[in-house]
Formats: sequence, structure tokens, C-alpha cells
Amino acid sequence: MLNVAMESNGAAVPISDISKKEGISVQYLEQLLNKLRREGLIESVRGPKGGYMLSKDPVNITVADIVKALEGNIRLSHCVSSGKVAGSNCKKTRSCVPKLVWLKLSNAISDCLESMTLEDLCGEARKIGGN
Repeated sequence: MLNVAMESNGAAVPISDISKKEGISVQYLEQLLNKLRREGLIESVRGPKGGYMLSKDPVNITVADIVKALEGNIRLSHCVSSGKVAGSNCKKTRSCVPKLVWLKLSNAISDCLESMTLEDLCGEARKIGGN
């Protein structure tokens, strides 16, 4: 996503360019890009000048959007999902004290990912001179 955001300049970025720059095989990259496309974060462009481009402005894409598209919801423990107690087979769900730790940690991670946008990452990449 960062590569597409940084390299597009209003045009589609060829998958071969992304593959070379990121050191990811085209086959694996296609899988990732398809997940991002299904979630509406990028769109594919066919033809000789084809490739991928963002579907939204980078300021409107959070890091959480990207992680959820690629990995699903982050669960640090089977009993905690998106800050709520998940239906689990654990018999200690109501009396589990460590669950509080997992819940707070899950919420902190979620808050962090929601607070950063793709534009924020682009800004950091520009500061260090790359992506």
C-alpha cells in the first residue's frame, strides 16, 4: 500500500514494479493485492499502462484498514476479539483475570492502528527518503 501510494502519481503502478521494489514474488503479491482490492482499498487497471492504484485518498485509509484487509481482526487471545469477549469454549471466561490484560492490549493495538493513516506513513517515508 505504501509503495502504491508513493509511486502512483495519479497513474497505476505495475505489479512487476511493486514486486521488484518490495522483494515479493508476483504470485504472492497478487494474493495480497486481491485482498486489498476486495476491501475497496485499491483498484486494478487493465491494459499496457495497467497496475494498481489507491481507491481512496491516503488520508482516508488507516493502517487498521490495511491490517484488517490482509490479516482479519487482530486477536491476541481466543477470548478477546475487537475489544469484546468472544464466544469461546473457555470455562473461565467470567472469572479470568488475565483476560483484562489481553483486552487492554488488544484495545491499545487497535487504537494505535486506527490512529495512523497511509498518508502518515507516506510522510514518514518522505522524511527518510524512501518507502
